[in-house]
Amino acid sequence: MYETLALYIDGEFVEGGGRDTQPVVNPSTLEVLGQLPHANTADLDRALAAAERAFATWRHSSPMQRSEILRTVGQLSRDRADQIGRNLTLDQGKPLAEAIGEIVSCADHCDWHAEECRRIYGRVVLPRSPEVRQMVLREPVGVCAAFTPWNFPYNQAIRKICAAIGAGCTIILKGPEDAPSAVMAIARMFHDAGLPPGVLNIVWGVPSEISEYLIRSPIVRKVSFTGSVPVGKHLASLAGAHMKRITMELGGHSPVLVFDDADVDRAAQQLARFKVRNAGQVCVSPTRFYIHEKVYDQFLEGFVNSLKGIRVGDGLDPETQMGPLAHERRVPTMSKFVDNALELGGKVVLGGEPLDRSGHFFAPTVITDVPDHSMLMTEEPFGPIAPITRFSDTDDVIRKANSLPFGLSSYVFTNSLQTATKASNNIEAGMVNINHFGSALPETPFGGIKDSGIGSEGGTETFEGYLVTKFVTHV
Repeated sequence: MYETLALYIDGEFVEGGGRDTQPVVNPSTLEVLGQLPHANTADLDRALAAAERAFATWRHSSPMQRSEILRTVGQLSRDRADQIGRNLTLDQGKPLAEAIGEIVSCADHCDWHAEECRRIYGRVVLPRSPEVRQMVLREPVGVCAAFTPWNFPYNQAIRKICAAIGAGCTIILKGPEDAPSAVMAIARMFHDAGLPPGVLNIVWGVPSEISEYLIRSPIVRKVSFTGSVPVGKHLASLAGAHMKRITMELGGHSPVLVFDDADVDRAAQQLARFKVRNAGQVCVSPTRFYIHEKVYDQFLEGFVNSLKGIRVGDGLDPETQMGPLAHERRVPTMSKFVDNALELGGKVVLGGEPLDRSGHFFAPTVITDVPDHSMLMTEEPFGPIAPITRFSDTDDVIRKANSLPFGLSSYVFTNSLQTATKASNNIEAGMVNINHFGSALPETPFGGIKDSGIGSEGGTETFEGYLVTKFVTHV
């Protein structure tokens, strides 16, 4: 059965009640899966009051209690992964194996935060006078408002929830209305794990209305958002006007640099598979391919052949390797990228059009000879389209990699330690992956620079955005 959809406020699941609703649609079959209730103003006020009230006690809770709850949710994630993953495939579209993998991998995020929250340390500062004692304390920032996207509904929500709860904060989260089942499952697991009422609250509604109401509230002291650059900038400016802390993980346009000394065939196969993960709807998806001219033809052949073997279909079909785009609007957007590339002299060597079937399907697409000023090379496509271009000079390709305002992730393939070091030192990105895809582990920081965001999630940095520093001195 598909997840029962509701609000989760002050430890209670709230359904119906005459609230506005919106249909949740399967992007593969266009079947309506359920009706999602929208929070009204009274619901938001109740969530704010509950979070404020709960913070008064949760901020003083034992790290051992927080750790135990997070560990319990981690185990519940593993126990319930098959059902949660199936519902995630139904409303988001990704292949079932990817969906279940998302749930299972996020159990590690729960475990990591369960351990790290027991290690939030202050320090003693040696005084100038022997009569003085000086301490630095780290304390939870307060009530947090978080906004998470539809491409990884479970992953993006659990990261923010674990960090806030582990730090001793309370949180109100607005998940993705298009793919809500995974966030509902998270609420049920924390509820079953014994999280006190009000520490976690889940609301739904018109994104702009919910975000502005919560951010403007004096109760909220921290804002965390994952999504597009324009929306992130708007929310950051709103939070800044009220002097509220922010963590922003925004869009990217990840450059891929394949040098002539790389294992070209391996790079082509790995990149092809990674490119169509979640139908390319991944903020760290490889999106600008720069291939050394000496191995360009070899790479292109291997990359295209690998994509030709990708089976596109309903995510519940066990043979499916790439599902649909999550929204109907994304299909004409993909066509717009292709049309612009063709107008500027690009050549489609694979795909390039929607698939003739029910659902929001677009073929894996490869386009060559794409100029640097095209849409594909300057705007994040967020879909299964790969522009392939040549380069000959290392300094020039690094300059091209850094030419956009984005700075989230990047990929380098080379067997030269000198080249790898030069690229990792000079590429302007929050994450540089060399010869593999190694980001997004719970023990490593995830975040971007420039327009791609502020702050990191994961790693020892995971609690930084949820803690304030207090200096205490006495005689």
